[in-house]
Amino acid sequence: MATTVTVLAQHAPQAPRLQQLLGEGFIVQGQAALPAEGPIVTDVLVTTRLTAQEAPRLQARLLQAPGAGLDAIALDALPAHCRVCNVYEHEIPIAEFVTRAVLDWVIFPEGDRFAMDAAHWAATYRGRAVHGEAFGRRAAIVGFGAIGQATAARLRALGLHVTAVTRHARLEPGADATHPVADLAALLPAVDVLVLCCPLNDSSRGLVGARELAGLRSDALLVNVGRAELVQPQPLYETLQARRLGRAVLDVWYRYPTPDHQGPLEPAEFPLTQLPNVRSTPHVSGWTHGLLERRYAFMARNIARLAAGEPLHNQQR
Repeated sequence: MATTVTVLAQHAPQAPRLQQLLGEGFIVQGQAALPAEGPIVTDVLVTTRLTAQEAPRLQARLLQAPGAGLDAIALDALPAHCRVCNVYEHEIPIAEFVTRAVLDWVIFPEGDRFAMDAAHWAATYRGRAVHGEAFGRRAAIVGFGAIGQATAARLRALGLHVTAVTRHARLEPGADATHPVADLAALLPAVDVLVLCCPLNDSSRGLVGARELAGLRSDALLVNVGRAELVQPQPLYETLQARRLGRAVLDVWYRYPTPDHQGPLEPAEFPLTQLPNVRSTPHVSGWTHGLLERRYAFMARNIARLAAGEPLHNQQR
């Protein structure tokens, strides 16, 4: 009997890709939304979101998240027999994104648009400003999983000193120093770049608030590629608005459109995107062709392992 796979919501357009990878013996379908009531029947559900009302109705052997985060899945409400796996493979593009953010911050602190036409070239040349260097700066990376390690490797290659900030504070060979999360506030006055790439959970939600933001120097850079809720939104807005923080690069947001959303939607309660010292991107740091190829190849192998009765990779539950 064929193994059925349902690819849900915004991931549904990738169903043909997954079908091609799996081949015969698998039936892969894209689906815009789950039924409002009744059982949800499929062997494998591919989704990043599942509510507490939907989870108990799921009759699947595997919930395969097409990303790393499981914070939008009601894990506790899932039937006991349903296994849960995630997939990474996004560390390469996200590390490149962070590296670009750091270089842009030190080389083009006021932006990268110059008047170079005949009428302005002479004045532009004579008035060019001295800019900074990444070499010798100090970065703290909160979360030192695959993303944190890949980011550290690239920043250290540029000559930055990297401190890994982790829950367990184990010695991390890819960092120059390691500290527990409890030390974060004390570390920040000496930090030029703060990178947030840890998972969102009960202990990390609101990790960076007014105290931590006040500890950062007024010329520091904050890069959030983890989850928006790692940072308390009101202190973040007030700190940036008052120019008590040099720049924030925000790729993750407090509000996202649902598949059936209609009408205007602000990405945050406070108008962060309107501030001149905020660089806003629509959750694109890891969204590359290479990412999709690697992720769906991994998921196809995992689903094939499920069908063959073999142990699964990245099983989280």
